[in-house]
Amino acid sequence: MVKILLLSDTHSYLDDNMLNYVRQADEVWHAGDVGDVNVVKRIKKLASFRAVYGNIDGQPIRNRYPLTHKFMIEDVKVFMTHIGGYPGKYIPRVKKKLIDYAPDLFITGHSHILKVMYDKKLNLLHINPGAAGKEGFHQMRTMVRFEIDQKEIKNLEIIELGERGLIV
Repeated sequence: MVKILLLSDTHSYLDDNMLNYVRQADEVWHAGDVGDVNVVKRIKKLASFRAVYGNIDGQPIRNRYPLTHKFMIEDVKVFMTHIGGYPGKYIPRVKKKLIDYAPDLFITGHSHILKVMYDKKLNLLHINPGAAGKEGFHQMRTMVRFEIDQKEIKNLEIIELGERGLIV
């Protein structure tokens, strides 16, 4: 069994509360718009880390992480990208990859909108963890954690980190 913490759209922001959740995870997955490389460095000191780059990420992040990431964990096939859409509204390049790869779990970010949906047509679970950072239009900062036990995705929990607040 593997404990996963999923976040996205940190936009260079990482606080102690977020790190407390990182400490409880076996792996942290970041669905893009990491921002500063220091976010990665701080997380990697505490847990295994996987990521994709997002539209705001510069070369330091793009040089380390791919646009899309396909991998197996336990017996679950995962596909992760930053901009991908959601069931019924996938962007064309992603829809083709989802059909060809046939993942069990599709992870995306970008919208800053928390979504957990099952796609009956493609037989996959879609998760967008919302935005953990303070930049953007979202009101509540969110992350998602869950466990993968062989083929089962279970104990999914939405973590509310507090209101975004104002950037000064």
